[in-house]
Amino acid sequence: MSDASHRELLEQHWAALESGRATGENRLRVSQLPVTTQRGPLIAGVDHDGFRHILIPVLTHRKLRAGLDGPVLRLRKRPLEDDETYQTYADLSCLRTDLNDLFTELCTDTLSAVAALPDNPVKALYGVLDRWKALFQSHSTPLGPEQLAGLFGELLVLTRLLERDSSAHRMWHGPQGHRHDFVAGKTAVEVKASGVGSGRRARIHGLDQLDPPADGTLCLAWFRLENSTAPDSGIGFLELLTQALQSCDDESALLELLAGIGYRAVDAERYRTARFEVREERWYRVTPGFPRLTTQVLLAAGVQADVLDVEYTIDLSTGTPTSLDADEVACLIDQLVQESV
Repeated sequence: MSDASHRELLEQHWAALESGRATGENRLRVSQLPVTTQRGPLIAGVDHDGFRHILIPVLTHRKLRAGLDGPVLRLRKRPLEDDETYQTYADLSCLRTDLNDLFTELCTDTLSAVAALPDNPVKALYGVLDRWKALFQSHSTPLGPEQLAGLFGELLVLTRLLERDSSAHRMWHGPQGHRHDFVAGKTAVEVKASGVGSGRRARIHGLDQLDPPADGTLCLAWFRLENSTAPDSGIGFLELLTQALQSCDDESALLELLAGIGYRAVDAERYRTARFEVREERWYRVTPGFPRLTTQVLLAAGVQADVLDVEYTIDLSTGTPTSLDADEVACLIDQLVQESV
């Protein structure tokens, strides 16, 4: 069974269980899932408070890993019994209903892992938890103003792509260290953001950042962003991020990309008040006359090609080169989507 099938199955079971309420504080409404171990099937559950659970059958004497005791996830042993059976389970629950979507993704991974390792389901569960822990490990320092603005600019482009293709996050290569932020086929887009009052300037990192793909096309998307303090103005960083996650067909993959940049879901509160107004947006084709430094340009100027760690700023304020119009930008978006198939 695929991850998508597991996800849909979990949602169906939890939705059915949430139609009623457990009769006591220590009771669960439960239903069996079609993933089975040597000691029986996994179980979906909902407790008296409406919190979701997934339960994995274990031996009664089996000790569980300590340390997961809220405020979001709780792992503990729980016996379930009826008139005919008594079974002990590893009970993983989510104690925040606003994170049900992420818990569903975690449990989807758990079902797939247990199905692949039915002889040792607790080991499979621990493997999933460890991977998710690495993903949501709190970053030591928050994103700085320039990093946040840069990420906001990339999310502006990403959400536009996701409107056309829910798998568009696969084009986003910047978080993985690629020289271009978005790549599909022979088309690439580099995204830059500048503050108000700094002109149409973009900071370029490296001699290959403005080098088009081989026999391909490179465009530069530039945004002028202004920090906004009013709650009803501009676009909230978390609002834009939520839009991307909702439009994406693989939230886990997108969260992993965000973690590569330095944003982690557990740090969301740090960015609650971050808002930006997009004061200006321009897209440019990086053609031979575009202002840039590349290895070929340096060689033509007699500079050795082994110059390293080059960073420079370009100024696009003069009106040359000419920026793309709205129809040309729309065609570029279409081209990216088509080449990503």
